[in-house]
Amino acid sequence: MTKRILILAVFLALLAATLWVWRASGLPPLGKPAAAAGGDFTLQSADGPVSLKDLRGKVVLLYFGYTYCPDVCPTSLALIAQALKQMTPAEQARVQVVFVSVDPERDTPQKLKEYIAFFRPGGIGLTGTPEQVAQAAKQYGAVYRKQAVSSAAGYVVDHSSYTYILGPDGTLRGKLLHAATPAEMVREIRTALKS
Repeated sequence: MTKRILILAVFLALLAATLWVWRASGLPPLGKPAAAAGGDFTLQSADGPVSLKDLRGKVVLLYFGYTYCPDVCPTSLALIAQALKQMTPAEQARVQVVFVSVDPERDTPQKLKEYIAFFRPGGIGLTGTPEQVAQAAKQYGAVYRKQAVSSAAGYVVDHSSYTYILGPDGTLRGKLLHAATPAEMVREIRTALKS
């Protein structure tokens, strides 16, 4: 129980720090995401092009982020990994994690493959042209914006943080908030697996 409280405390501290930095930046909010309709798209992985339709038959956990993300993406991917570890091997075999980079300028397909494997072996990292990524994000209501910073990285990408759940038939079943617990994720994934 103590370990759980510690993880929760670290998570809340990171969330508070992120919100503070956002407010201190004086930037307007990212804006209300568009209504998410979902749908198919094709982007590039280290092993070639991947279309969401190629993953039919599996529940897809789709996340839009980037490898230079200092806190939000690693936290979300770690929570997804924790949730999947609570599921049976047969259930896990029917789930595919897909990470789409909203930073195509820096995130190469190979870098994405290595990054997602750290959290979820067998996960798929995808990228494309800025226009292709923007179209895929728009389909799911994901929003992001590049912001210049005075660091070696040069910029960060502020982005929404949802895990989109696609059913085995490829339809968008819903989305999990950034603060969703592994137990909540397991419940939603199992519901999608039954659909």
